[in-house]
Amino acid sequence: MTILLKLSKQVSFLNLVVDIKRLFTKILSITMVIVIIVAVIHLVVFLISDLISRPFGHFSLTLLNLLGIFLNILIALEILRNITAYLHQKNSQLKLVLTTSLIAITRKFIIYDLEKLSGLNLIGLSIIVLALSASYRIIRHINAKI
Repeated sequence: MTILLKLSKQVSFLNLVVDIKRLFTKILSITMVIVIIVAVIHLVVFLISDLISRPFGHFSLTLLNLLGIFLNILIALEILRNITAYLHQKNSQLKLVLTTSLIAITRKFIIYDLEKLSGLNLIGLSIIVLALSASYRIIRHINAKI
């Protein structure tokens, strides 16, 4: 009888942990939505103010900085997608994480400054992209077989 009582307490505790995990995941989702909304508003306000200021149609930031801001928003959207996939307990979470990582590394390539960083940094980023791409392909191949 004591074994059954211990097991029921253990199951209750594990259920509590799962519930707390879900609560924190929902809080993270709401927080990420707020971050995305603020970032998009910031980007839109920046673009509008830059387009209507003199000289008209010229950006005060370089196009690379604008792409960096845009890709940050895209990465935040991918993170939100990862969080919601976690809530739904989908099996392809690793694929989503790899996709987010590839977007983040791609952002680094786009805003890469050859004058400030060495060629070794570029080689390192290239190796990371190759490893992430290979991992993504392997996961995709495994998921296709399942």
